[in-house]
Amino acid sequence: MPATTTHVPKRLILAKPRGFCAGVERAIDIVEIALKIYPAPVYVFHEIVHNTHVVKDLGSRGAIFVDGVSEVPNGGVLIFSAHGVSPAIREEAKTKNLKLIDATCPLVTKVHMEAIMFAKEGRTIILVGHEGHDEVVGTMGEAPDRIVLVDTPEDVENLQVENPDMVAVITQTTLSLDDTKDTIAAIKKKFPKVVFPAKEDICYATTNRQIAVKDIAQRADLILVIGSENSSNSKRLQEVSKDKGVRAHLIDDVTKIKPEWFEGVQTVGITAGASAPEHLVKGVLKYFEDLGVSEVKEEEVISESVKFGLPPELSKELAQAKA
Repeated sequence: MPATTTHVPKRLILAKPRGFCAGVERAIDIVEIALKIYPAPVYVFHEIVHNTHVVKDLGSRGAIFVDGVSEVPNGGVLIFSAHGVSPAIREEAKTKNLKLIDATCPLVTKVHMEAIMFAKEGRTIILVGHEGHDEVVGTMGEAPDRIVLVDTPEDVENLQVENPDMVAVITQTTLSLDDTKDTIAAIKKKFPKVVFPAKEDICYATTNRQIAVKDIAQRADLILVIGSENSSNSKRLQEVSKDKGVRAHLIDDVTKIKPEWFEGVQTVGITAGASAPEHLVKGVLKYFEDLGVSEVKEEEVISESVKFGLPPELSKELAQAKA
């Protein structure tokens, strides 16, 4: 039973879309299939997705998450996470006779391809992103001599490039359109001839979840964002809520809820980051059900139907295993 509280909210608004995106579903499916067709353990380079519950569950079933290729024994199975890896990591893996499976999100792969293309054109590539994030590290590895990382308009002001007329921009996929707006504007002002990819880099799912949060924020007094602390897109949902003037808390699961948050709160909005499984949302809903909250409304702001196929190297193995 949940802890007692002096105030119980009257209603819940459940954002839709929320939770797993197509890239995350694909990455988790890849690990689960690999665990079925290969002898355990199966190794994964970094966390497959940034969610503590997903990582713990897959770890209990035989997945071992590593931070270096050197941790994988020769001949082992190694899966690259959804965030992508640099060419240097791929080359190192090839030297160890590993069975390699690429779970990189296709939208992240798109950014990698853009980096390669712009580098071949001789451009300085400005990557808008957060230093140290797995996706950023992998992307910068595609053209380390051509890519510079910026996060804020101040970073842009201090930036010096080889040729101001030969500049291109790519973006970490899990950022907020609102967060990047001022930085992109600063880039355009400083480098008038800058070029951009034909299509926006920020992930459709990241954008859709932010739009859904903005919508429910109009009617909520408090928003709970279900997701792990190291999940960039989950943290952006919390920031988007606060930007709309609504208090927001990022929680890993139902056990992180504090009853005192609901003092004076009538309506609670609930969403989940793109790497947070739906069973965590159900746990939060059960918490409020036990408190006596019966008014629950799911509001679908945008419909999603995106699906990504399995990587060819795994599809072939799966077909042989079923034969």
